[in-house]
Amino acid sequence: MRLENKTAIVVGAGQTPGDTIGNGRATAILFAREGAKVLLVDRNLESAQETEAMIKEEGGTCSTFEADVTSEAQCQAFAEACMERYGRIDILENLVGIGDGDAGVTSLEEEVWRRLIDVNLTGMFLSCKHVLKHMRTQEAGSIINISSIAAIAAVGLTGYKVSKSGVNALTHAIASGNARYGIRANVIMPGLMDTPMAIEGHAKARNADREALRAARDKQVPLRGKMGTAWDTAYASLFLASDEAQFITGVVLPVDGGQLARIG
Repeated sequence: MRLENKTAIVVGAGQTPGDTIGNGRATAILFAREGAKVLLVDRNLESAQETEAMIKEEGGTCSTFEADVTSEAQCQAFAEACMERYGRIDILENLVGIGDGDAGVTSLEEEVWRRLIDVNLTGMFLSCKHVLKHMRTQEAGSIINISSIAAIAAVGLTGYKVSKSGVNALTHAIASGNARYGIRANVIMPGLMDTPMAIEGHAKARNADREALRAARDKQVPLRGKMGTAWDTAYASLFLASDEAQFITGVVLPVDGGQLARIG
């Protein structure tokens, strides 16, 4: 197994309700299948417990921790909880992100802007900050932050785009500043994905039919004219978390079915 004897923290291991699987849940399940002990962190404890039940049904090892990433104290607490429960932190994956209420610059409310930056960017900073001290002691570790192709592509959303661009820059800073400790840090930029947050969330916000929304999003993807799924993000994460990627750090990896290749 590719993550045997490793311990992972998956931040955002629950998901929005929906008829598909989200990035956090898929990643947590896959890490456990590949032998990792997984701490499932989410603000919604009930949803994290649903992920826990799925993993344990397959014979995996995991536990849950309720935390809001916008709280530094709670980020510190889940890092310490992982050390107490499992003795080390080999992998940190940050998947928390929101886009509710976003708009163009002239229409975006300051309160929404601050919330998007707090959740999408500051939360990842705080999570990394408190895990890094343990990884530095170990002189090893892999951090994977989930951004979005919105960081590069034109999307008409201000706060989300800026926050995701910040995730890319933050991860680059972590990679360059921690390489001497044997710590790797990389970013995945998913494109259009068929996940509950993307489909149910957008359908509700736009008062749109879910299947019509899926069809419209599929048409935008060059590769087979089909959106990706959470498993595409999860398998990219698995590679970056594993020793197979031991010489890879500071990389920004699109997982987007060729959308950014179209932009050039």
